[in-house]
This record gives sequence, C-alpha cells and structure tokens, in this order.
Amino acid sequence: MQMKRTIGEKGQVVLPKDIRDYAGIRPGSEVIFEIRGREIIIKPQKSEKDFLEDFLNLPKLKRPLKIKDIKKTIEEEYDLR
Repeated sequence: MQMKRTIGEKGQVVLPKDIRDYAGIRPGSEVIFEIRGREIIIKPQKSEKDFLEDFLNLPKLKRPLKIKDIKKTIEEEYDLR
C-alpha cells in the first residue's frame, strides 16, 4: 500500500486513517522511526507486555518436556559428561 502526502512547514505529515487503523496507531500511541538506506519506516512501539509476550513465547510442543530430557540435551550440547 502506498499513499502520497505532503510534508508541512514544520516537517509534519498526517498518517492516513487507513494506515493508522491497520497499524493500530491511536492518539497518544508511540511510534518508532527506523532508517534503512534511504527509506524511513514508521512502526508502532510495542508495549512492555506485548514485547515480553513475543520474546517469551515458545512454540507449542506436541508433548511437554521432562526435566531429564532437558538435562540430557544440555549435557549433549555442552559435553558435560
């Protein structure tokens, strides 16, 4: 999706409503500006809760891991035997 906007005298631009809605940006939301080459990326700032949920989210396992399996994996990985 591309939309053209004009930068105002103070360097401001209004994000189109469709884009704000799609990205979940509301009044008072914080956004991140990221520079990649000559591109500027604007993305919503994740809340601490959302960040932690994404960071700590583990894939669902078909069966729960057992402590002895975890220890065995660690021993094999670090050759602790």
